Amino acid sequence: MGRIRPDAVLVQAVIAGALSFAHLHDLAAAAGQCGWKAWAYPISVDLLLVAAWRRLRNDGPSRLAWCWFVIALVASLGANVATAGFLDLQHPPAWLRFGIAGWPALAFLGGTLLAHTRSADVAADPAALADRAPAPASAPVPDPVAATEPPAMQPELEAIDLPAAEPHTEPSRPAPAPAPVPAALVAHARKVADEHHARTGEQIDTDTLRARLGVPPQLADSIAVQLT
Repeated sequence: MGRIRPDAVLVQAVIAGALSFAHLHDLAAAAGQCGWKAWAYPISVDLLLVAAWRRLRNDGPSRLAWCWFVIALVASLGANVATAGFLDLQHPPAWLRFGIAGWPALAFLGGTLLAHTRSADVAADPAALADRAPAPASAPVPDPVAATEPPAMQPELEAIDLPAAEPHTEPSRPAPAPAPVPAALVAHARKVADEHHARTGEQIDTDTLRARLGVPPQLADSIAVQLT
């Protein structure tokens, strides 16, 4: 089981969210919203902020998403500033009561528009929505070769006798030239060959000559050529 490592950014986000949530609750309670109503206001503001941000990430920048993102951000930021002593929450002004009372309808309108309004690219080009739909699995795939070739040309192509392709042959490589052999070595080899012929009555072969002289096989072949 892996160890749980605390994330400083996540802890900071939780703290900031809790403080903002509490400020919105206090502002709604000061404006006359009691009980569960005061707790519903911060949830409504945060949900609208998240919905606008998700629309921006999924569909790209748009006036609709930016408009409601700014409205939710102003509502959250305004609550944080208002609870810092800039307003007398014991005697809240009339415009604050008006804004708190009208926020549910405003948040409902923003959430509905964000959820059910098409993005700008789909609204401008309705065919883009059809392109995103997957093609049916049973649709036959046409053969591009058969579609482009006229049917009348096929019998004519079959009647033409094409010449058979000639096999590709690589050019023969010339045999390597024999290695130069010193004259002294040739004379010594000839003496060894004569001695072998006198003793056995047969011409000496290349393997025996190579063994008697102690030379490489290629040099022994060159000496044997010189002796013939």
